[in-house]
Amino acid sequence: MKKRPFGLAVAQLGPIDKEESRASAVQRLHEMMREAASRGADMVVFPELALTTFFPRYWMTEQEAQARYFERTMPGPETQILFDTARELGIGFYLGYAEISAQGRPYNTSILVDKNGDIVGRYRKVHLPGHSDHKPTAPFQHLEKKYFDVGNEGFFVWETMQANIGMCLCNDRRWPETWRMLSLQGADIVALGYNTPSVNIHWPEPTHLRMLHHLVTLQSAAYQNCVWIGAAAKAGLEDGSHLIGGSVIVAPTGEIMAQAQSEDDEVIFCQADLALGDTFKQHVFNLAAHRRPEHYRLIVDQVGAGEPLGRAPVD
Repeated sequence: MKKRPFGLAVAQLGPIDKEESRASAVQRLHEMMREAASRGADMVVFPELALTTFFPRYWMTEQEAQARYFERTMPGPETQILFDTARELGIGFYLGYAEISAQGRPYNTSILVDKNGDIVGRYRKVHLPGHSDHKPTAPFQHLEKKYFDVGNEGFFVWETMQANIGMCLCNDRRWPETWRMLSLQGADIVALGYNTPSVNIHWPEPTHLRMLHHLVTLQSAAYQNCVWIGAAAKAGLEDGSHLIGGSVIVAPTGEIMAQAQSEDDEVIFCQADLALGDTFKQHVFNLAAHRRPEHYRLIVDQVGAGEPLGRAPVD
């Protein structure tokens, strides 16, 4: 197949301390956007909740969180420079942030911005992890279920920048339904931002499994859904809590094509050939030819695990 080159960059953020201003965080994003453009990127992927510290680790009222950490407009006065620079340099971007909707609802949101600096897509996180109750004995909280509503718009793919681009956020990556929904819409690229702690407060998970499962999930998702994945982390020791980092670009082959080497601000880049995904869609995972949805009803009809449905064969 004829090559379809796409310059894909991922901008990892080092820690954003609780007292760091939005203006400071945006300046860091701005500098990495310029670096990505200088390397030939068509799009740069920024992390989840990229404008502030990972505030769901703190117990506070919803009103206090919204006043301090949420955005009511996008772009706003502090983020406008990212949109202006996208237009100036001809580079698109994905950005994760905490959104207050026009209806006053709180969402963990990402947007897709094209090379003209226009918002062309929005995603609101569906698979919220963590808890909503106070856990005072835990080393930190993970209160996404307290501060955010479950996303109300589902999973979509947008045709923009000569590619079909989907979005998801953090915990969404662990759920195969996320990737299949995007694959069924012909996604070439999926942009993912995340903040993943090294410590699991819910059970004594060995620390090394956090990175292992992160990478295994992305590599299998890229392969089984024939997509390129740009995954951008918030990384390092933030407010005394460690985030795993591990920002990567993964090809439809399941191979890691670029990976962050630090836990600081860092741009990684790959000249992705989107035709590679087309090849896998034609020859390996030809969904139209081989899927059998009549046998998958349990996936959508049932939420949790139920009783086995096996029965003795009848000739």
